[in-house]
Amino acid sequence: MRISETSVPALRQPRVWKFVGTSLWGLVIFAAMFAGQMLVVGYFVLSRGASADLDLVRTVLSSGVAISMSVIMGLPAVLAALWLATRVARAPFAEYLALRWTSWSNLLAGIAGLIVLIAGWDLLSRAVGREIAPGFMVDVLKSARADGALWLLALAFCAVAPATEEFFVRGFLYRGWSQSFLHPAGAIVLSSLVWTAMHLQYDLFFLGEVFSIGLLLGYLRYRSGSTWLTVVLHGINNLAATLQSIWLAGP
Repeated sequence: MRISETSVPALRQPRVWKFVGTSLWGLVIFAAMFAGQMLVVGYFVLSRGASADLDLVRTVLSSGVAISMSVIMGLPAVLAALWLATRVARAPFAEYLALRWTSWSNLLAGIAGLIVLIAGWDLLSRAVGREIAPGFMVDVLKSARADGALWLLALAFCAVAPATEEFFVRGFLYRGWSQSFLHPAGAIVLSSLVWTAMHLQYDLFFLGEVFSIGLLLGYLRYRSGSTWLTVVLHGINNLAATLQSIWLAGP
């Protein structure tokens, strides 16, 4: 028996979420990350055995251990939401997020760009009489060191946070927005703004630095086609910031 081509169901092709779809899924992914992080904060608040008031929440949010664990718990939540978004799009997870390696020349160019950019911001900080590291970072580091959890903070800030944020911002958001009316340039700017908004614990000066680093990472994502590259560079940046904060915190 011969089966005509019209009787065979057409295979549904993978899709890329465009501007609206990427934006809506972005809200879902961010909500998942926030829920995962707040679950840890809630646990630490309740474990204190006292009434949950605003002062207690502030105390928990300044704890190095609580911050580290909340950052770590954000990763599986984001991965689950990203998996769902790519699954609905019928696209391979790694391919959609551009989880592929790139050339060593791109890595070296990215490191050089980071060094120049961060050095410029440090010089500007000194010129205007500001601290070169955010007070938030120094305070959290002191708390983690007092609790003997400096290793946990380093793991959270230098490995987990870069993976979580880059998968979401330069992986998912950039992928969809760059193939919309925004094109790559608009996607780089908008995803950098979103990434900056995820760091509202800093003041406007440091938010400007975060935004400029986001633009660099976005450009490197566009140039290399690799999100793993931005994950590694993000981790290097956070490692440098952590070591700088350790030095500023003193013994």
